[in-house]
Amino acid sequence: MKLRRAGPDGLLVELSSLDQVLRLAAELRRRAPPGLVEIVPAARTVLLAGAGLDALASEIATWRLPPLAPDAQPPVEIPVRYDGPDLDEVCALTKLSRDELIAQHAGPVLTVAFCGFAPGFGYLSGLPASLHVPRRPSPRTQVEAGSVALAGEFTAVYPRASPGGWQVIGHTGVAMWDAARDPPSLLAPGARVRFVRA
Repeated sequence: MKLRRAGPDGLLVELSSLDQVLRLAAELRRRAPPGLVEIVPAARTVLLAGAGLDALASEIATWRLPPLAPDAQPPVEIPVRYDGPDLDEVCALTKLSRDELIAQHAGPVLTVAFCGFAPGFGYLSGLPASLHVPRRPSPRTQVEAGSVALAGEFTAVYPRASPGGWQVIGHTGVAMWDAARDPPSLLAPGARVRFVRA
């Protein structure tokens, strides 16, 4: 674990794995240290913002991070039509049939590791290793909103039309981001998600 100041009100905690990121973010939420205003997890870092960060940095360095506790809340279910333009290519990369690929994607309960790229874009972790595929060799200039895609160890839903290089395997009609909703983002770090075949 490395701790670095990030401006006058920020602290960046660098960790060696996504599991450590998830465990630290969960422990910070559980302990809710006074003065801490924001917790922003990423793939290998957690950015903290607020007051009293020097004292918090000393404290964090001594913590033993417990395993993630099971969440009592039911997962958010997102129905998916597995009809994406990269579905057959991903089947070839993984050596899985369409039905096998769909069963492996729609089967596990996933965790929102962090959010980024665009408002409402949640990086979901917990996929079987057999579905870890590279990004497309050449990104698309436009990926439609609701596209369900894979890249590396993550899966995600594009919240709006945007450029993108992930492998698109399906689509959903569920809005990931709605400015009229409170909160606007359907997914937040730590939330659990299950894809359901539509």
